Amino acid sequence: MMSIEIPIFIYHGHDDNVFTVAWSPDSTSIASGSRDKTIHIWNVQTGKVSCIHRGHSSYLLSVAWSPDGAYIASGDTGGIIQVWEANTGRNIVSYHGHTRFVRSIAWSPDNSHIASGADFGDSTVQIWAAFSGNRVYTHKQQYRIFGVSWSPDGKRIASGSFDGSVQTWDAFTGNEVVSYRVHSSPVYATTWSPDGAYIASGGEDKTIQLWEANTGKSICMYKGHNESVKSLAWSPDSKYIASGSDDKTVQIWEAVSGKIITTYIGHTRWVRTVAWSYDGQYIASASDETVHVWQPC
Repeated sequence: MMSIEIPIFIYHGHDDNVFTVAWSPDSTSIASGSRDKTIHIWNVQTGKVSCIHRGHSSYLLSVAWSPDGAYIASGDTGGIIQVWEANTGRNIVSYHGHTRFVRSIAWSPDNSHIASGADFGDSTVQIWAAFSGNRVYTHKQQYRIFGVSWSPDGKRIASGSFDGSVQTWDAFTGNEVVSYRVHSSPVYATTWSPDGAYIASGGEDKTIQLWEANTGKSICMYKGHNESVKSLAWSPDSKYIASGSDDKTVQIWEAVSGKIITTYIGHTRWVRTVAWSYDGQYIASASDETVHVWQPC
């Protein structure tokens, strides 16, 4: 097992804990959302902030960059979702369907819709027309939603729940629910592999599960973290998975075998978010008020 102790960049600018990060599709910028109620857009190479979005009145829990790179969607503890211009911070539309704690947001691959999952007091996944804010439908079959991921072909959605389940269903009807159950406790992260073949999930039981997306068959269980797994990210080629944990580490795994490739130990507090750049060159992770950028081996 290889360890990397020094990041390439550390960005300082938020006034409170950073809960979420997302890469721009061209891999030149990172969006970070914080408990300080702001979203910063960072130039990866310079570390300078090109835009600060101050439209939320509650803590930021989730951000997602649109596939075309023009927009960002963000969700907060008050249940509000905003869509805004990435370069200017100008608000396009706000969604007022959740009652609180929007933990996860995912854009459809064709840029037209957004899926959002909410936690305690709401427990729904809601599907929205991205630029009108019209709600298409609400998925209510799980308790407390932490992770939402759209399949690369745009046909299905996966969500992970506090009840320990991972579910997939038709993205536009909510039908044909398949439920995966191996985790023994809450599932905090759920993400679809870029090639569409697998779903990875991580949770309070300190494990990462790899599933066959079409059947829900369990392929592999990864055991390496000492605390809850809070975030997952696939490499663009679907060969590796990055995981962030309350044990203050980020680990890189060989996807199909579950072999640990690298452990990043640069954070001094729990890691709540991790994201792999689209060009495969960098990983961004956040802990306390900082965002770290480093190169996986």
